[in-house]
Amino acid sequence: MLKTAANQRLANGWDDARAASMSESEKLLYRSNLLGSDKRITNYGGGNTSAKVMETDPLTGEQVEVLWVKGSGGDVGSIKMDGFATLYMDKLNALKGKYRGLAYEDEMVGYLPHCTFNLNPRAASIDTPLHAYVPKKHVDHMHPDAIIAIAASKNSKELTQEIFGGEIGWLPWKRPGYELGLWLEKFCLENPDAKGVVLESHGLFTWDDDAKACYQLTLDVIQRAMDWFEDKTRDVPAFGGAKHDSLPPADRRAVAARLMPAIRGFVSGNQHMVGHFEDSDTVLEFVNAKDMEPLAALGTSCPDHFLRTKIRPLVVAFDPAKNNLDEVLENLPAQVAAYRDDYAAYYDRCKHDDSPALRDPNAVVYLIPGVGMITFAKDKATARISGEFYTNAINVMRGASSVSEYVGLPEQEAFDIEYWLLEEAKLQRMPKPKALAGRVALVTGGAGGIGSATAARYLAEGACVMLADIDEAALAATSDNLTGRYSKDVIRTVNMNVTDEAAVIAAFAEVAVEFGGVDILVSNAGIASSAPVEETTLALWNKNMDILSTGYFLVSREAFKVLRTQDMGGSVVFVASKNGLAASPNASAYCTAKAAEIHLARCLALEGAGAGIRVNVVNPDAVLRGSKIWEGEWLDQRASTYGTDKEGLEEMYRNRSMLKRSVLPEDIAEAAYFFASDTSSKSTGNIINVDAGNVQAFTR
Repeated sequence: MLKTAANQRLANGWDDARAASMSESEKLLYRSNLLGSDKRITNYGGGNTSAKVMETDPLTGEQVEVLWVKGSGGDVGSIKMDGFATLYMDKLNALKGKYRGLAYEDEMVGYLPHCTFNLNPRAASIDTPLHAYVPKKHVDHMHPDAIIAIAASKNSKELTQEIFGGEIGWLPWKRPGYELGLWLEKFCLENPDAKGVVLESHGLFTWDDDAKACYQLTLDVIQRAMDWFEDKTRDVPAFGGAKHDSLPPADRRAVAARLMPAIRGFVSGNQHMVGHFEDSDTVLEFVNAKDMEPLAALGTSCPDHFLRTKIRPLVVAFDPAKNNLDEVLENLPAQVAAYRDDYAAYYDRCKHDDSPALRDPNAVVYLIPGVGMITFAKDKATARISGEFYTNAINVMRGASSVSEYVGLPEQEAFDIEYWLLEEAKLQRMPKPKALAGRVALVTGGAGGIGSATAARYLAEGACVMLADIDEAALAATSDNLTGRYSKDVIRTVNMNVTDEAAVIAAFAEVAVEFGGVDILVSNAGIASSAPVEETTLALWNKNMDILSTGYFLVSREAFKVLRTQDMGGSVVFVASKNGLAASPNASAYCTAKAAEIHLARCLALEGAGAGIRVNVVNPDAVLRGSKIWEGEWLDQRASTYGTDKEGLEEMYRNRSMLKRSVLPEDIAEAAYFFASDTSSKSTGNIINVDAGNVQAFTR
């Protein structure tokens, strides 16, 4: 990201025509979104922007100066107008009289709500004083890799002077807060011609009295730093040069597929974690380098990087030349335990009397030579973003170590940020996780009515879902629909024929790479056939057995392998049929195969119980709406069997039921959710009939 080929230069996206009719606060939003659209300018959630705007006081009707500043926890790239906190500038200035000194600066956060303009509910961030006390109308605070590479260099002050002269100043490291806001004000007053400042180990501040000029200044300063690095490092081997060669792409994913479930099992003691795999050129250059391990041990510099990636990564002892994966997996428990012990020692060295209790001691980032980087977090988006932040940190280390000596955040400073009481209070305010948060489900027949409804139910409860289906077009359409309702982070697809052993094995490798493993298998792929026994061909009989019996065996076998590797328990849900318990005329192949499914589930429940793997069955009946098996011949055949037409078949099934109600895909999804959730944690080997009542299918 520090390279600046002609087609990689920062783009000036400001459109005068578009901005002409905007208010100052709307220009702030416009500027923020433009800056946040390029990760070379700032990372997700990183940095903040502000504008001092004249507004009408709702009580007095008079014009007052109001600070609009990105609210706590927001992201400048995606922020909307309601994402900004608004505060009276006169009250913010009055806060200076309440400040009791560095030892009490955290109490200043409690005063910020008293400065709120117009009852705005958006909480102000800890960086609010840094924007308030810069005597300019518009302020940008960004975290560009190129600038942080300067800020994280041993001689960062001298480098700042060399690149920018007196136009951009420099301030030593100070944890974000009220004191740093006063430092910035003092710098501005003493250096009235300065246009910005580099904060050691942190980032960049720039300012102007015009929104467009501030935006252009920010781009210009970052581009100048990028150009300087390009010139200085063109012939310098990154990270001391290469030590390892990368494995081919398919081999990298194969290694990750075996590592990730094992790591996931170790790191999910407190809550289920979700994984993300990254093997970009940037990551591979770093993990393959001679200086990777000593640089990684130094930790990250920018507070935003550190909060997302922890004190340091864990370097997995994989040698791509030896391909010693079996040895790595055997020794992985000891490596993880050593990291935990090291983290606990760091906590004990740095803790204060009032520090929060020790948090999860497991690593977030795992570096694998020749393969790439794995990150684990409480959800997929956070795991992905943690990877993005460490990629930013890699860029910073590349730049700093190429022109100077890279310096990580001092250990005590890192601890004081990680275990900051204000940060702890923010964590305590977070909403309670959803029922399936951190869980990963693979749903076969995922493009059908029951499969897609089950996926939607799981997604609504916080799960990640891999949709597997043989119908590529239907799979793509279902994925698009669910992605629009949820997000692209939590949905993946794989084209899979459940009767193809290699395809099934590949699908479980794919879910391991995409999400870290699997917790829930919904075995739902199916067909239906109808014929009198004397007209049932061997091919038809075998097709039912292949899909409805052998297919369920294959996916269950591979699920068990992953679940046992993770050693976290799990849930297998078979979507069988009322016909597995109650015979139907002219459907011997279908009914027999469904009966085999049910008995397979009973066998697996016995085998899995010791490992906490629960296996249960949902038996639907007559789910016509959205069901792919009711398309074509099966619908015609069943209508013929019962002497009705297509339109009358659903009514016939409804009237046949004891409750006289239609069974919908969402009804089956609710039962599948029950068996996947902790509500059914003491149920295995069970059957739920969702058939509106059929006495022949009563299990007892």
